[in-house]
Amino acid sequence: MYIPEHYKNNDINDINEIHDFLKGNSFGILINTIDGKPWGTHIPLELGKNATGNDVLVGHIAKANLQSKKIINGDEVLCIFNGPHSYVSSSWYQQEEVPTWNYIAVHVYGTVKIQTSEKLLTSLHELVNKYEQKSEHPISLNDMSDKTMRQVSGIIGFEIEINDIQAVNKLSQGRSHDHPKIISELEKQGPSEKAVADEMKKRMP
Repeated sequence: MYIPEHYKNNDINDINEIHDFLKGNSFGILINTIDGKPWGTHIPLELGKNATGNDVLVGHIAKANLQSKKIINGDEVLCIFNGPHSYVSSSWYQQEEVPTWNYIAVHVYGTVKIQTSEKLLTSLHELVNKYEQKSEHPISLNDMSDKTMRQVSGIIGFEIEINDIQAVNKLSQGRSHDHPKIISELEKQGPSEKAVADEMKKRMP
């Protein structure tokens, strides 16, 4: 993706920050090409390690989804993850300028490996257990009936071995003198805007 130099977040020292972002914003978009046309599916893509210790994204899609017919071992795909974002009014600047948009995003390129049915089931258990921790009365796939679990036959699972990560933090880096005002205005708004303000505060000197 297009990233101006001062918005890049790809230094080796930032890889842990990028991994934390992927874990905290794991509902992404899986993109490949079908008959010359880009195709995307919104799904959870969990960061993990494969058997050789390499970083992977783990996910699954419905067999009824045309994308499942076109994802095969060795294919390269793109996964897009979005973090908080917000409109930034230039009325918050000390000097006249055009408005803009602040955001955090990560693009991950990787190579597909289709999971076995056993590995898929393991991944589903891990996915459900992770998110059920937030439930007042957590459920487990172990408690599901055979009839319910037969739905698993309608999906395919895969790992995406990560080949390249492109990360951008566009947080008004070129307007540090305006940061206090931008932050204060964002904090008056909704959850996404407040999250952008928090990210800006983390990076203030």
